[in-house]
Amino acid sequence: MFPTQTKLLNSLQAAHATGTYERKLKQLASVPVLIVDDLALKPLGSPQDEDFDDLIAERYEAAATILTSNLDFSEWGEAFAGDRIFGAATLDRLRHGAYRIVLDGDSFRAPKPMPEPDQTRGHLSPRRIGLLSLIWIMVCLDSVVR
Repeated sequence: MFPTQTKLLNSLQAAHATGTYERKLKQLASVPVLIVDDLALKPLGSPQDEDFDDLIAERYEAAATILTSNLDFSEWGEAFAGDRIFGAATLDRLRHGAYRIVLDGDSFRAPKPMPEPDQTRGHLSPRRIGLLSLIWIMVCLDSVVR
């Protein structure tokens, strides 16, 4: 499963609204590998910070969780602007037993120079350029490795 943080938390918020939160949380907790993209891209308010903490607490030492972010790990706490206590607890669980992989290179979305018209004969072809500028991946694998 590979949702963005926003989509993941929106699905939990929708589950609250329909009375299916516990079932949704259990479903997400049981996914063998959960990859959350764009962590800390947007600040978390209530109840999103609580929902994310609940999810990480349920998955803690039970399933693999991979997180990607364009922010440095030291900046992740700022995403929990509503409640720093949830942020500290969540980040503590994420950091424990985690592996950190930092990829540094040209951004996939970097602006590309416009080719000369005679080189493309009027057609521009897209080109992939390198890695994302900076991605943090934290993998909590304690229970999976056992």
